[in-house]
Amino acid sequence: MTARARCCRNCGAVVEHVVLDLGEQPLSNSYVDPAALHVPEPHYPLAIGLCTACWLVQLLDDVDPAMIFTDQYAYFSSVSESWVAHAHAYAAEMTERLRLNDDSFVVEIASNDGYLLGAFVDRGIGVLGIEPSANTAAAAEARGVPTRVEFFGSALATSLRADGVRPELVVGNNVLAHVRDLDDFVRGLAILVGDGLLTMEFPHLLRLVEGLAFDTIYHEHYSYFSLLTARDVFERRGLDVVDVEELPTHGGSLRVHVRTRGRTDVSDRVHRLVEQERAAGLDTTTAYDAFASDVERIREELPLFLRAARADDRLVVGYGAPAKGNTLLNSCGVTSELLPFTVDRSPVKQGMLLPGSHVPIESPERLLERRPDYVLVLPWNLVDEITEQMRAVREWGGQFVVPIPRPHVVV
Repeated sequence: MTARARCCRNCGAVVEHVVLDLGEQPLSNSYVDPAALHVPEPHYPLAIGLCTACWLVQLLDDVDPAMIFTDQYAYFSSVSESWVAHAHAYAAEMTERLRLNDDSFVVEIASNDGYLLGAFVDRGIGVLGIEPSANTAAAAEARGVPTRVEFFGSALATSLRADGVRPELVVGNNVLAHVRDLDDFVRGLAILVGDGLLTMEFPHLLRLVEGLAFDTIYHEHYSYFSLLTARDVFERRGLDVVDVEELPTHGGSLRVHVRTRGRTDVSDRVHRLVEQERAAGLDTTTAYDAFASDVERIREELPLFLRAARADDRLVVGYGAPAKGNTLLNSCGVTSELLPFTVDRSPVKQGMLLPGSHVPIESPERLLERRPDYVLVLPWNLVDEITEQMRAVREWGGQFVVPIPRPHVVV
């Protein structure tokens, strides 16, 4: 299927193959103040295309990052206990593996509220966070994590090296997908990392396609990476992916270990996973066309489930107000008529409305008061954590429902 075209943000070829078009949607982290409902809510095209030269999946229409990563950015990483535990386990592992000490230095790109670097600070290791959102950066500073409020790129990397910054470790967790100017960003990584190690985590495109996780498509995610394409992105800028780990986070992620070209032999795990992706058809158009067809089914099934529950006088409310949930609800045409409210632990989101759907966001106590029949878990990647936190739901016979890859009750 072909429509509007763009130049690939990795290789520059023309991207003509449209994978999935979700219409016009609001920014997924732009929560709405009820007092401002009279103000028109901006919507932007949300469609992904496939570059058949380097196989990078990417947005066909970009929104300026400065409109997304503002001083009112609503996502604070430390809200999720399981994600913080994941970050701290990583810090412990890398401290031991690289023998980091009080003479060492770690830089994190997109350091958010300091959820990860704080674990290195606790070990007496020098750190610096780079974070474009002023409000999350302020939270990091408050917990003792030095942070520069800037977008990362080659100019900042050059400036840091000129100032004597020589990190043994550079970290980037769930930032690569958020980068509009991929070329400048990765060239900046090559400048900054020097002789050190770079690790990057990002959702794995193979798991997105297999799990039909189309809700992870939103304007903040400019690109969607297989190992096949990530390796190409780094190699074009003088870096080698030397190892890879498959992680359960975000429905299935990769952690790649990257070094300057030729410094380390490449692990067999890299070659094996690339071959697995090829076998799944990620270097063809066929796999993506099948994915798009299956997504259309999901977009029909969720509203049908909610309408059936309402017809049976069953109350369904949401848990969580994640960006992915907003793509899901808006793509399926779900509003507060079918989902009267959702709850979230983040005080920043409570009292606001979800963008587009305008579903009210309450505190978790509200859910316990209403005792719904079903709880629709919007951050489905955290379902184990959420069902444990909200185990009281099952005491009155309530059930948890996960919407991806199709609406189903969690046993």
